[in-house]
Amino acid sequence: MGSNVVSLGDVVDLFSGGTPSKKNHEYWGGDIPWVSAKSMDADSINSGVLYITDKGLASGSRLAEKGTMLFLTRGSGLFSRIPVIWVESPVAFNQDIKCLQAKKPDDARYIYHWLVAQRPVFSKMLDVTGIGAGKINTDQLLDMEIYWPDVLTRQRITQIADPLIHAIHSNSCTNDYLAESIRALFSHWFVDFAPFTGEPYVESEIGRIPSSIRLVPLKDLTKTITKGTTPTTLGYRFTEHGINYIKGESILDDHSFDYSKFAHIDDETNIALKRSIIENRDLLFTIAGTLGRFAMAVPEILPANTNQAVGIIRPDVEKIAPEVLLSYFISGWQNDYYSRRVQQAVQANLSLTTLKSLPVPMLIGERRIEYEDLIVPIVHAIESNNAQNRKLTDLRDTLLPKLMSGEIDMSEIAVF
Repeated sequence: MGSNVVSLGDVVDLFSGGTPSKKNHEYWGGDIPWVSAKSMDADSINSGVLYITDKGLASGSRLAEKGTMLFLTRGSGLFSRIPVIWVESPVAFNQDIKCLQAKKPDDARYIYHWLVAQRPVFSKMLDVTGIGAGKINTDQLLDMEIYWPDVLTRQRITQIADPLIHAIHSNSCTNDYLAESIRALFSHWFVDFAPFTGEPYVESEIGRIPSSIRLVPLKDLTKTITKGTTPTTLGYRFTEHGINYIKGESILDDHSFDYSKFAHIDDETNIALKRSIIENRDLLFTIAGTLGRFAMAVPEILPANTNQAVGIIRPDVEKIAPEVLLSYFISGWQNDYYSRRVQQAVQANLSLTTLKSLPVPMLIGERRIEYEDLIVPIVHAIESNNAQNRKLTDLRDTLLPKLMSGEIDMSEIAVF
């Protein structure tokens, strides 16, 4: 190899994880996060993480320490994303995930940025397992050549890449806080009924509630509630570019969109699927497969369409602000109602009838305006941060491959 190139295996050690026996209850329900493929988004660990005990860890799993990297090497999700996650605090992980530890800790961030930059290459390396899942051969991974300039250049590249990653992470953390603020406001108004002190209560299907609140079926607050269709069932095909076609996997746990998972259709197909053309401020809610993920449509994703696994809820803005409806869903108002009405077939699903029947708490008079004035700015702040993260992610994905290949001459760039 040239002086500016080494193999990945020369600079990292690789470790496999494991899964404690699900039959032993002493292994589960502890305080050690345990990561599997379903709890990995592209860049972070999501709320799908489970927890194991010290006994569970000792029985066959492994701990990834802070400053290491988790890399998914097996799973159907690899066909739509290549998760590469920087470990901020120790987590256990299963056998489908590899932990990469830099042999020299000072090189860890550079290696992490290189891995992120190589996602398109990793996608082309995918094999298929006997059950149809994606697989990346770890020997092939460790044999990959990594651009390895002098230590000063590596440090300068890291100094450019790190602020991008940190800005994305900071916006995500801010949005987590804002979402928690929404949940706190919702609880204050609709669980504790704190603003209604001294007001008479009335009976309802969920118990006694303040007289300023009415329970209204979701269908009575919307212009339409519908779902999409898969183009191929009507003889149409997906295209490489064109109108965004949103699937359930495109909707993230934080209620934003993963643009890398959008499929695409052409104008003719979009017109043929006119029932499911998405409009700005539609609430998209997964009703098949992974149930209950949701996000609000924003101008950046339009024009767009969707499939039968995603319900489209179009609020009537004369009756309810879309942001207010979103706040109810963020707060989990729908969870118990829908979970008790899931239909089990080939995969779990919710009918449109069930989706429409959700009783929604509606405020009367000035109370409605007061709550709306609290919620709308928070939702808009979340959307602004998501839009900024989209731009930062695009910049990262454009810049990193150039930095990590030597295409950009670092000697001509000032780093402060």
